[in-house]
Order: sequence, then structure tokens, then C-alpha cells
Amino acid sequence: MNVMPARTPKAPAPSRRGLTIAIGLGIVVLAAIALDTKVVGIGSDADVRKEAFSPDQFGDKEFPRIQTFVVEHAVDAATLGPAVLADKKAAAAQYGTASSTGAILPVRLTGTAGEARSGVYDLKVEGVPEDIHVRVQMGPAINGTDLRDATGDIAFGSFKNQIEYQDAGSGINRAMKKAVLDEIDTASLSGKTMEIFGAFRLINPKNWLITPVKVTVK
Repeated sequence: MNVMPARTPKAPAPSRRGLTIAIGLGIVVLAAIALDTKVVGIGSDADVRKEAFSPDQFGDKEFPRIQTFVVEHAVDAATLGPAVLADKKAAAAQYGTASSTGAILPVRLTGTAGEARSGVYDLKVEGVPEDIHVRVQMGPAINGTDLRDATGDIAFGSFKNQIEYQDAGSGINRAMKKAVLDEIDTASLSGKTMEIFGAFRLINPKNWLITPVKVTVK
């Protein structure tokens, strides 16, 4: 006797009413998702990329006013030299901007460049005591945070962390280099006379390392 295999009964096809309900529920779910989704336009106030700190944008924005501040407050080196040798603390209070690692002093001078070492030139400056070793950094690397600290109003509390605060100084240095030094042949300044406006950190009164904000090669 041949036994026919049992057939698995087919599931009943969904009714038109059930299909309509299922589609309706799907539309409701999609609508709820859409209401909970915020579309953010590129460049809008809600674009999270705008929240990321850009050292170069910060530097480009801040350097022009820092340059103006240093030029307007710069003290002639022939005046500043004897003052810092006589009383470092008094000179810092009179001429400088307070900083936790030494006051920042804005200075102006006309000097003759000596030999360069890693982009730093010795300067012979008339009227400055011979005890003082004056140097200026002309790149390509510009180090330090003297420009960042020159005005006294760029504070650590305005940044998320120490790295961002340090990067702000680097961004300002790059902005200075782009605005001031890139048009100068900084590799061949030995023997040339330069008028310089800049700033240095007063740690050792006999050793000035100036970061320039304005340079004129004569």
C-alpha cells in the first residue's frame, strides 16, 4: 500500500484588514523616528564640528590684536636693558604683563643680526648693556608662548585642557610666522640691520629671546 505523505497546511494568507493595520503601524513608527531625529546643517550652530578647537583659526583671529598690543606697548631696548638689570621685579611690574613663568615684556629695537643657530639670530643692539645677550627667533620653528601671554587676557580657564591651551600658543606663533616672517628671507639675515617689535619672557635679565610681531629689514 502506498502511503501519501502528509501535507503541511499552508498558513492562511493575511487578510486585507490585517495588512492595512500592519502598514499603518509601520507608518506610525517611522513618523515617530522622524520626529525624534534632528537634521543638522553643515556649518550651522548645531554642527558639532564647530565645537572642535582649531589652533590655527584661533591664531589667525588673535594675532592681529596681539601684534597691535605689543607694538603700542613696546619699550625701547636701550631703556629696558638698564631697567631689568637694575631691578628685574620693578621692571616687570612697570613694563610687563604678569605671567606664572615670568613677565612678558614688549620691546622695540634696531639691531644687527649675527650668525643664526637653528633660526635664532644673535643681535647687536646699540644702547643695550653688553651684559645682555639679545636674540630673536626667525623660524622656521617659532617656540614658546610669549605671544599668547603678552596681553594677559588669554587665560587657561577659557580652554578645555592644558593641551588646548598649549595649542593656542602654537596657533598664534604660526599666524605670526605667516603674517610677518614668510615674506622675509630669514635664512640670510646675518650682517643685516633689522627694526624689530616683539616680546620676551623675563626669566634671566641677561638673556632675551625675542619673538617678533613686526620686522623691517633695512
